[in-house]
Amino acid sequence: MNLYLNFASYIGVAVLLMAVGIILFILSTPKLKEFSLIAEKNATAALSLGGKMIGLAIVLGAAAEYSISLIDMAIWGFIGIISQIIVFIIAEVITIRFSIHKAIEEDNRAVGIVLFSLSIAVGWIVAKCLSY
Repeated sequence: MNLYLNFASYIGVAVLLMAVGIILFILSTPKLKEFSLIAEKNATAALSLGGKMIGLAIVLGAAAEYSISLIDMAIWGFIGIISQIIVFIIAEVITIRFSIHKAIEEDNRAVGIVLFSLSIAVGWIVAKCLSY
């Protein structure tokens, strides 16, 4: 395959997966309106969503680097998306004393920083597990 076409294919799939990931993140938290909160200058919502994006980008970068084909990259990229969604749901369940959703809506930046860090950490771990 032509080098430039190969590059365009991989970046196209990565950007598509990033968009799908963001949509799935939003759909997985229907009570939380992150974009609306960000529009209202809620830094915690921005940290939460931004961390998910960076974590996903780390996974997608590793999927592109280690994949043997475009389909392989897409599969592992999707696994990364699902992994991050599952970790966010687990974090909500584990934090019984308070609601992450409520903390984000109230702009609790300490929670935002933890969620940001958690998303990047999960992205890093998933990315490192993708090596063949």
